Amino acid sequence: MSEQIRFGLVGCGRIAPRHAQSVRELEHARLVAIADVISSRAERYAKEHNAQAYADYRRMLDRRDIDVVTICTPSGMHAQMAIDAMQAGKHVIVEKPMALKLQDADRMIATAKSIGVKLCVVLQNRYNPPMRDLRRVVDEGKLGKLLLGNATVRWYRPQEYYEDGWHGTWAMDGGALMNQSIHHIDALQWLMGDVTSVFAHTATLAHKMEAEDTGVAVLQFKNGAIGSVEGSTVTFPENLEGSVALFGEHGSVKVGGTALNRKVIWKIEGALEHENVLLRRDEVDPPSIYGFSHKAVISDMIEAIQQNREPRTDGIAARKSVALVLAMYESARTGCLVKMDDGIWNGFF
Repeated sequence: MSEQIRFGLVGCGRIAPRHAQSVRELEHARLVAIADVISSRAERYAKEHNAQAYADYRRMLDRRDIDVVTICTPSGMHAQMAIDAMQAGKHVIVEKPMALKLQDADRMIATAKSIGVKLCVVLQNRYNPPMRDLRRVVDEGKLGKLLLGNATVRWYRPQEYYEDGWHGTWAMDGGALMNQSIHHIDALQWLMGDVTSVFAHTATLAHKMEAEDTGVAVLQFKNGAIGSVEGSTVTFPENLEGSVALFGEHGSVKVGGTALNRKVIWKIEGALEHENVLLRRDEVDPPSIYGFSHKAVISDMIEAIQQNREPRTDGIAARKSVALVLAMYESARTGCLVKMDDGIWNGFF
């Protein structure tokens, strides 16, 4: 492995500029190849980043000088593209959700393990300063026993959003829970711990689409706490809230903002109270829901390769939020409580 880590990018949609710019800003990274089925789009990106363009990502995978492939395609393509890249000997960074089926997520994890490459899933909000502070507060026990946890995503998408051929479809995307809410669901279980049961209702209320635009779930956590998830794309005329809130014996905290980057409530026993204040410059709301922290994810992947360790947001970590959303879908479909205490949901790793 050369000192400089060389990247190939697959997919030139909305999130691709965040990846490309992050690689450009990192000292030990270089973007050398870009693939997209729309060749003109790949060529435009490639020219901008002094890279080579490909219309077929599999041709890009033949290059021996690519160390990491970052996948920014529609969600339903993530699994096979990631497996193809890993089988070509590449480390992989893949956008959320890592897959739309647990079998596919498990295949991705197993492929990385068997070949000996790294698999990283983009859960960038875990790296936001307020989220790191909140995780530290939980780890240090400053909230005491956790009692209640909530993830809330009240966002808006116009009908045109779902008319691009893949958004809102079961094969390529899922709905408001799998697409828009999964970062907040990931954050909730990352902070509160494992979930033992899920009960959910979903509905398609304001759009013409296959999947849901509204979902509400009740969770039981292994530590005895309970929680709720509310996710939707119906809050006309704009995104209103995306937040994670934790309530414990000794404190109540809520992180919100555009991308889980702002401390909204911060009341902890024996600590200075902060409410609706920006404690650092890097907590200022970013211009989009993608937030500021993609560069931190990619930097961690580079360090994981250099230090021969697992990325902090590896496949096993990312599988948990996919399993939770799929359990919500199963509960909504059957009208029954779904228990998360078997291998189907937890996996065997």
